[in-house]
Amino acid sequence: MAETESPLLPGSAHNATLNDTEAAAAAAKFVATPEGSAVAYGSLVVMALLPIFFGALRSVSCAKSKNSSDMPETITSRDAARFPIIASCTLFGLYLFFKIFSQEYINLLLSMYFFILGILALSHTLSPAMNKVIPANLPNKQYQLLFTQGTGETKEEIVNYEFDTKDLVCLAFSSVIGVWYLLKKHWIANNLFGLAFALNGVELLHLNNVSTGCILLGGLFIYDVFWVFGTNVMVTVAKSFEAPIKLVFPQDLLEKGLAANNFAMLGLGDIVIPGIFIALLLRFDVSLKKNSRTYFYTSFFAYVFGLGLTIYIMHTFKHAQPALLYLVPACIGFPVVVALVKGELTEMFRYEEKAAVCDKEPLDETTDDLKENKKEQ
Repeated sequence: MAETESPLLPGSAHNATLNDTEAAAAAAKFVATPEGSAVAYGSLVVMALLPIFFGALRSVSCAKSKNSSDMPETITSRDAARFPIIASCTLFGLYLFFKIFSQEYINLLLSMYFFILGILALSHTLSPAMNKVIPANLPNKQYQLLFTQGTGETKEEIVNYEFDTKDLVCLAFSSVIGVWYLLKKHWIANNLFGLAFALNGVELLHLNNVSTGCILLGGLFIYDVFWVFGTNVMVTVAKSFEAPIKLVFPQDLLEKGLAANNFAMLGLGDIVIPGIFIALLLRFDVSLKKNSRTYFYTSFFAYVFGLGLTIYIMHTFKHAQPALLYLVPACIGFPVVVALVKGELTEMFRYEEKAAVCDKEPLDETTDDLKENKKEQ
């Protein structure tokens, strides 16, 4: 089977499509059936779209919360320009670590690190849904976790996190998933953490404008192509790195059920990096106040097209493919062409992200636009 491999780096949120087929026996290599491959890749595409779609919607609601976990992190053009360099250094550093030190101990440390991060990310993801599931008449106590530094006028807040009983329920459930992942490394637990990481990344990482998005995607485009085609560093790290930084789906699910162990994989970076750009275009759509989501749906379709093209090229040429090679031109090119046709290209590149785009959900914003149009009529 062809392999499309590229590792996701901690802190870099970058990866490419992986197709890691392990030996079904010591002397024989597993070969997926057409049906198994179709189910696996189709499932990966669907799982990739979910955090992008819902993460983009959640990114529009910039609630004025004092919780540090709810505050979006804005990526500037300087951050975007430095990102591929930092990612390259991190990647090569991991490569050297795996070459020098025992892979077992490194992955043990990484497992504990992502165990904690995964619990927090999954809890944050489930919190809005839990507010709708738990009845409102149940007691819901409020709590606050506050860490400060200094005293008097020099006193400075380091952490100010507010939560309630419902958040504690989410944390308890997420902890169970975390223990399951830590003990069994089951692919379903891996996917739950992976989806949570991706959704939180799309929701909380904000590009300040379209130009910054183009710089980030363009830089990682070059990064991806170089490390996949130019060296074996990325493939080596990808095979050695054991952490919930990818979505996986078994290609032998039809034969072995939930015990299947020959996976097709999609790195979270191929979801988060294009996803934050797609989320930016949704916020641009909202800022236009035209009761339309043209650029969001265009870029969303472009992502589906680019990901499908990646899979097709991989199977056609039987060679590892960096996914951003196809995703970046699609996600940037399609919206730019639409903006040219509509005469809004200048407006698109002049759009600047504010501290809070809005305090309402996209559907609420659309409803308000309709009400305003009726009043004008």
